[in-house]
Amino acid sequence: MPKAYWVSAYRTISDPEKLAAYNRLAGPAVRLGGGRILARDGRVAAYDAGIGGRTILIEFDSFEQAVAARDSDAYQEALAALADGVERDFRIIEGLD
Repeated sequence: MPKAYWVSAYRTISDPEKLAAYNRLAGPAVRLGGGRILARDGRVAAYDAGIGGRTILIEFDSFEQAVAARDSDAYQEALAALADGVERDFRIIEGLD
């Protein structure tokens, strides 16, 4: 079964306090949902229309697990804390195998 990934690229961070509140809740919610953080806040080389800001990559055992973690009550609480504190591009993508 192919793994799945959350890919989150932050365009802007307008409220660092909201981001900090989100981080406190999102990490445990991701782990509870079976996610493993593979990359966070490391070096980024952005090309084309990319933005070289905060980028997060999280791995899940399946696409369904990744979607369920995103829809979970625990992660929804984290999103509520984040609210309009950032602008980001968030995607869930299925791996090849």
